[in-house]
Amino acid sequence: MEKAAGCRSVGGSYPQKNAEILSSQYGINLFLAGLLLTFAWAVHAVGISKSHLLSYLITLMLIQLLWMLWYLCRSCMQRRLIRDKDTHAGARWLKCGITLFAVITLILDSFKIGYYIDFSNCLSPTEGIFPVTHAVHTILQVYFLWCHAKDIIQSFKTLERFGVIHSVFTNLLLWTNGVLTESKHQLNEHKERLITLGFGNITIVLDDHAPQCNCTTTTLCSIFSQGIYYLYPFNIEYHILASTMLYVLWKNIGRKVEHHQQHKTPFKFHGITVGMIFGLIVLTSTIAIVVVYLIQIGRSKIKSELALIMFYLHAIFVLALMCTAGIVALLIYRLEARSLDNSKNPARKLDAELLVGTAAGSWLLSWGSILAIICAQAHPKYTWYNLPYSVLVIIEKYIQNLFIIESIHREQEKVNDDIKTLRIVTISRGSTLSLTPSYKEIYNGRAARDNGEVPCLFKGSICGRENGGGGGAKEETSQENSSVMHSTSDFSFYSRNSVTNNKRRILKNIAAFLFLCNLSLWIPPAFGCRPEYDNGLEEIVFGFEPWIIVVNLAMPFSIFYRMHSAASLFEVNCKT
Repeated sequence: MEKAAGCRSVGGSYPQKNAEILSSQYGINLFLAGLLLTFAWAVHAVGISKSHLLSYLITLMLIQLLWMLWYLCRSCMQRRLIRDKDTHAGARWLKCGITLFAVITLILDSFKIGYYIDFSNCLSPTEGIFPVTHAVHTILQVYFLWCHAKDIIQSFKTLERFGVIHSVFTNLLLWTNGVLTESKHQLNEHKERLITLGFGNITIVLDDHAPQCNCTTTTLCSIFSQGIYYLYPFNIEYHILASTMLYVLWKNIGRKVEHHQQHKTPFKFHGITVGMIFGLIVLTSTIAIVVVYLIQIGRSKIKSELALIMFYLHAIFVLALMCTAGIVALLIYRLEARSLDNSKNPARKLDAELLVGTAAGSWLLSWGSILAIICAQAHPKYTWYNLPYSVLVIIEKYIQNLFIIESIHREQEKVNDDIKTLRIVTISRGSTLSLTPSYKEIYNGRAARDNGEVPCLFKGSICGRENGGGGGAKEETSQENSSVMHSTSDFSFYSRNSVTNNKRRILKNIAAFLFLCNLSLWIPPAFGCRPEYDNGLEEIVFGFEPWIIVVNLAMPFSIFYRMHSAASLFEVNCKT
């Protein structure tokens, strides 16, 4: 009988495994078709226009909207049923972050609608339909993720796998479209700067997709066209975050989880003042550096070189501080003996893989810069600042990845068994024993010692016994022994507690500091401060077009790495 049951169990897993494989292949083919269509539009392929790409994206969004509406209706009809939830997926702070990005994405869509209205004479209708569809898609998707990101789907599993994976790759294609549009804009600005600086040895052709007609209101058109590109970084982060949350939902379909209570880990500002202050200083200085850089770069050769030197010096200082903080945190971990949580957790596994995978983007750029510096025949002064900057980028990400991955895999600190079984016994003049305040008060150092009472810690031993007719000498001896036991055990307990609290405080400050530093380092590349474009040395060594291709491929991963690291460090701060 057992053998037959085992065979049925194994046989029952095959359809679900096949559904997982089939749905993943469907998603990959969906993505590849969209990727090639995007590439064809980018290189001005014959017969492919922007309207074809937008029509494909609109179709994908409409299919996802239908699936989400069906899922929401079915969930509403079955709302009384008790469902399994993945407590690690869809954290509240992650939902708040994606909501913020979604709101800015809606502003971007409104700008696109305004832009279409002003250029409606010469734009395809799809360019007006796309932002409207995208806005509806954004609103419904954020609501869906708020309500169902933690779901572990156990019914209609095959259909749901296709629906969720369709949503994952739809968001990835929307992310790709945003990255390409923003990269083309950044590349055009870079080419214009090169023209201004008089680089005649590089063939420069502006890749212009501007509409071939006049705007009805020039001022509004300028606001819309410029504002769109400043909002794209938030739209890009929104879609990549949505795709990761949906991917975790896909991995959880049909999963069996252990039913245990997950401790909530709220974020508190208490105890992280030092880390927040230093982090805010880095954030403020970074914003100032970016503003000055964007104003000075491309104005003249001297101003451009000074802007590059300023950027490199600031980045070297920040990266050095981050490396030091990461090393201190890892040393603290080495001094602690705490086991790792190796239980199955799709969200945590994805976080670790994304950290290492997206770090490869900036590692590629850094090694390209190092190789260019070694191989170049002429070295302008500012290029030597690029060498320590590139080396520190590699080292800092290596250390930070190790710190974050170890932090999210460490088991949360539990209350010691000695503390759990703590009982406070007072020995009074009478023969009656009474209990003093709870162990929480002892833990916080607020034990009462009034009326001659002597609190005592014990586990398995008793400080005082209720004796019906004991002698006075024995009673005094018992009191003396209990006082000695109390003083030694209480001192060791307080000292251990003090050391643990100090370590936790240092780790929380390091996590807060690194969180703000990663936000700071996300800002420059996201808003056009990209020395990989403006340095010029790599373009001379590798060639203009090859290096630009490398930068455009690697930069989106480098930008996402910083935002994903910030999100992971926020979680580390909450768990510490």
